[in-house]
Amino acid sequence: MPLSVLLTNLNHRHVISSPSTNSELIDAIQNESLSVDEPHLLTAETQTEGRGQRERSWQSPRGNVYLSLYHPVQVPISGLLSLVIGVELAKMPVIQTLNEQLRAQGLAPIGVKWANDLGFYSPSSQCKNNAETEDSHANINYFNKLAGILIEPVWRAGKLIGVVMGVGLNIRATPALTTQTSEGMSYQAISLQDIYEKLHPVDASRATELSQQENRTALPDLQALYGQISQALVAAMTSFEQLAKEKTTAQTRYTDEFMTQFATMDALVGLRLRVTQNHNDKLHITTGYACGIDTYGCLQLRQDNGKLIALFTGRIDVINDT
Repeated sequence: MPLSVLLTNLNHRHVISSPSTNSELIDAIQNESLSVDEPHLLTAETQTEGRGQRERSWQSPRGNVYLSLYHPVQVPISGLLSLVIGVELAKMPVIQTLNEQLRAQGLAPIGVKWANDLGFYSPSSQCKNNAETEDSHANINYFNKLAGILIEPVWRAGKLIGVVMGVGLNIRATPALTTQTSEGMSYQAISLQDIYEKLHPVDASRATELSQQENRTALPDLQALYGQISQALVAAMTSFEQLAKEKTTAQTRYTDEFMTQFATMDALVGLRLRVTQNHNDKLHITTGYACGIDTYGCLQLRQDNGKLIALFTGRIDVINDT
C-alpha cells in the first residue's frame, strides 16, 4: 500500500509539537472529537511532556519519531501486546538492514527487551550519556535503548473501546540523559544514526560536511518511518487479536509463529538478570537467567535453585556473572 494511502486510511494528523501524542490522542477520543470506530494516527516533531512507562518522562528532541496510533479493539488488552509490537517493529526494513550489518561485524543486533523496549546489550556497554554510575550499578550492563513502547487502553462509560499505542524511536537525535532524566534505570539512549555511524565510521580526513550529509541521508526520512512504524502497529494489532482468539480454541498456529519469532529477537535471552518488584511497598529482588517468555507474555526466569518462574512485571537489570 502506498505511504500516502496508508496514512490517509489511518486518519493521519501531524503537529510540530505535542505535550504527549498518547495523551493528546486519548483526550480527543474520550471527548468525542474523534470517532471511536476508526483508527487515528498522530505524529509530532517533538513533545513537551513525553511519557514512558509508569509516568516516567520521555525526552523528545527534534529529529526522532514520536507517534501514537489509536485502534478500536474487540478483545481485552494484555501485556502481550507490547511484545507483539516490539516484534513487528524489529521486522521494519530499516531495523533488519542494520541488524544484518551488525551481525556481519559480530555485534549485538537490535532486539526486543521485555517488556516495552527495542535496543541491545553489549559486553562493552557503559553509560555514556552523562548519567553518573552509582556504586550499586557497578556490576550492571547498560541497555542501549533505541525505542520505547507505551500501551494505554481507552475507556468510555466503563467500557473498553480501543487502545492507543505509542512509539518513541530515536532516529537522528540521541537524548542526553542525566542521573535525573534516566530516573535510576540502567539504560543509555542510542539512535539509528549512532548505530549507522558505528557501522560506517568516517575517517577524520573525510569528515567533511558532505560526507556527514551522506551519512545522514543513508537512513529513511521521518515520513517514510511514520509509514513503516504505522504498518508495524497495524500488523501487531492483527496478530494480537489472532493470538487472543486462539486462547479460547485449541489452535496454536499464530501463538507458535509468534513465539518462534520472538525467540530470535529476544534481547534478554540467556542473560543473568536481577528483577526488582514492589509488593505492598516492599521491594522484592529475584535473580536468575532469562529463558524467554510464556504464551501470556510473562518473562520466564530460571532461578539459581533451578526453579523456573514467570514474572508479569518488574524492573530488569542485567548483571555480570560473579
